[in-house]
Amino acid sequence: MREFSRTDRVAQQIQKEIAVILQREIKDPRLGMVTVSAVEVSRDLSYAKVFITVFNTKDEDSAKQSAKILNEATGYIRSLLGKRIRARIMPELKFVVDNSLMEGMRISNLVDSVIREDNAKHVDDETQSEEGNKD
Repeated sequence: MREFSRTDRVAQQIQKEIAVILQREIKDPRLGMVTVSAVEVSRDLSYAKVFITVFNTKDEDSAKQSAKILNEATGYIRSLLGKRIRARIMPELKFVVDNSLMEGMRISNLVDSVIREDNAKHVDDETQSEEGNKD
């Protein structure tokens, strides 16, 4: 079993703390329901890319808008993070929209609709073959 690296531990702690900060401290009504899906920290711990998933959005633009709002608030978020995490260096934060969950849901919905269409065709085929047997 591989030991967690220092960057993994820092990323995990940042993810946990930012999730709490977003939940309790950031009160921007323009933000959708935002969750932190992952954090990648550079090896020297100077940068952290924070992947967010935005729920209850109609389109990709509103998710990007949420990331923009959070990127504008990075100074405030970093200062709150600094009070919660004991670290010599507090990484620069960059919020990025994580589309993997939404993409997965979109693909799942596509698969479901294809299965429904396929089942409907089979029902139609059976109905037609039964009607053909009546002759």
